[in-house]
Amino acid sequence: MAYLEWGDARNRDVLVCVHGLTRSARDFDPLAQALCGRFRVVCPDVVGRGDSDRLADPMHYAIAQYVADMVTLIARLDVEAVSWVGTSMGALIGMSLAAQAGSPVERLVINDAGPVIARAALERIAGYLGRTPLFESIEEAERYMRAISAGFGVHDDAQWRHLTESWARRREDGRYEARYDPRIAEPYRASLPERDIELWPFYDAIRCPTLVLRGAESDLLARETAQRMAQRGPKARVVEIPAVGHAPTLMEAGQISVVREFLMEGGTK
Repeated sequence: MAYLEWGDARNRDVLVCVHGLTRSARDFDPLAQALCGRFRVVCPDVVGRGDSDRLADPMHYAIAQYVADMVTLIARLDVEAVSWVGTSMGALIGMSLAAQAGSPVERLVINDAGPVIARAALERIAGYLGRTPLFESIEEAERYMRAISAGFGVHDDAQWRHLTESWARRREDGRYEARYDPRIAEPYRASLPERDIELWPFYDAIRCPTLVLRGAESDLLARETAQRMAQRGPKARVVEIPAVGHAPTLMEAGQISVVREFLMEGGTK
């Protein structure tokens, strides 16, 4: 599993940032740049994405595998506790890890995910997952990225290009392809539920301070679910990001500020 590090490697205040289903560690470049003066920021490519290896058996692309990989990563970092920022899939991994007895997660940011996952959103994602075409140019890849990621909200041209370049890579023949194993779609489609997925036992087991970010137009995290997350389990602080669906990219200054303020409340170890 590949990962990027920002800041002083001797810093014991570690922040782990984990991306969404088809994304990569580079999604967190702006957040890491903003926080690396205070934290040692570690951004992994979840297995099968970015620069990480791909699994021989695609059916192992599952949360249990990802959690085990993150436990190994934290052990490699040689720290007893970490703060965690997870977007979508990365948030579910963080929830699962934070729910464990003796969890190393001491502060948790859940970005547009939760213990109730809307089936309609899962079906929308299944519509494009693993079916990305080859692109003749980075500009063509960017047009595709803008289309499937409209929920990210308004971004300037430089931000869209960064989001594209962190998702696509150039092949030897000069064309571009998505930087994830298309076989992640196999277990995903095989496990599509008949109704919304409910994970309340995991959420209710979380004991650390928790921040929930919700895109105001999100189709994956319902407002009602976010409100319930404020009332049970770790009783999360909930912040809704206007004019954004699934999911806030944490590239905008306002979004970064919300995350920074929450993480800084943890003080210095």
